[in-house]
Amino acid sequence: MATVTIGLPSEIKQGERRVALTPSAVAFAIEHGHRVLVQAGAGEGAGFPDQAYAAVGATLVDDAAKVWGADVVVKVKEPQESEQAHFRPDLTLFAYLHLAAEPELTAALVSSGTRAYAFETLTDEHGLPLLAPMSEIAGRAAAIVGAAHLSAANGGSGTLAGGAAGVPPAKAVVIGLGVAGTMAARGLRGLDAHVTGVDIDLQRLFDHHLDGTVDATQVSEPELVAHHVREADVVVGAALVPGARAPVVVTEEHVRSMRPGSVVVDLAIDQGGCIATSRPTSLGAPTYVEHGVVHYCVTNVPGQFPRTASAALSAAVAPKLLRLADDVAAGRAGTPQESTVLQGALNVAEGALAHAAVADAFPDQPVREVR
Repeated sequence: MATVTIGLPSEIKQGERRVALTPSAVAFAIEHGHRVLVQAGAGEGAGFPDQAYAAVGATLVDDAAKVWGADVVVKVKEPQESEQAHFRPDLTLFAYLHLAAEPELTAALVSSGTRAYAFETLTDEHGLPLLAPMSEIAGRAAAIVGAAHLSAANGGSGTLAGGAAGVPPAKAVVIGLGVAGTMAARGLRGLDAHVTGVDIDLQRLFDHHLDGTVDATQVSEPELVAHHVREADVVVGAALVPGARAPVVVTEEHVRSMRPGSVVVDLAIDQGGCIATSRPTSLGAPTYVEHGVVHYCVTNVPGQFPRTASAALSAAVAPKLLRLADDVAAGRAGTPQESTVLQGALNVAEGALAHAAVADAFPDQPVREVR
């Protein structure tokens, strides 16, 4: 098998301190016969110093352009505008892309001829193995930030999640009980908030009602959602359609009906958001107020816990990356013959969209055989 060069650049998105591969994962790739270029400082924010990468055989590089010159580039967040200058036809990119909410990035990938594989659309028999670790962390974080922003000091209503003797707890509504929503619900319930879980899947609602994840369940129907949102102190949006733009479940009118100082946390913001009044925010400026409601719509929530998030992501990504590198070496990348371990991950190839949900979001872009 031919050697493939893998590039690990530093993340440049505001507030992003994660790294896609830990030193142990880099060692795994090198043992597998590949060369790894690591941009100096790439792991520092997550607690993995340059020396740790050098010790396992990585080549440290100061210049980002040299790292982006690798055969395969693996990173955490979608390439920022300045990074798009590195796109080229013989580049294979592996990262969180969220293309349905990124028209400019999508157009840049298509026009460049870069092959782009998305962590968030890779599927297996268990679901979305590269999205799940970050969804778990984002969900846990949502409970923390949602409760924290209810405090008057953070612009909230001054409501304590768990209430007090003689005072009812805060009411929380979680929209979508996938991995992120389930962890948010568990966290809020652990703070003694009263949690209502909303989903379109009756079996999922049944399971979570029985296992105690939530206090109450509600099928997702507009009028019923409106009622629960109106009464909520905290709403966590976690509705997901893999690869597609998130469905808007909470309308602007729903938000307008909420009490002043209530909080919404939109974990679907990477895919456009499932709350109509949501717009992307950063870890440096995480909130804004609209209709009297505090909005937390950070697009990289797990980035504030970089050591935990990097370790979890790296463990999930590393074996998939090695299979992708093998396919690149064998000339199978982007073809029907590539490994089924990468099922659903290919989003862009040969100057066209290659994933059905992404293609649906951009009917003006060329489409190849979608998988």
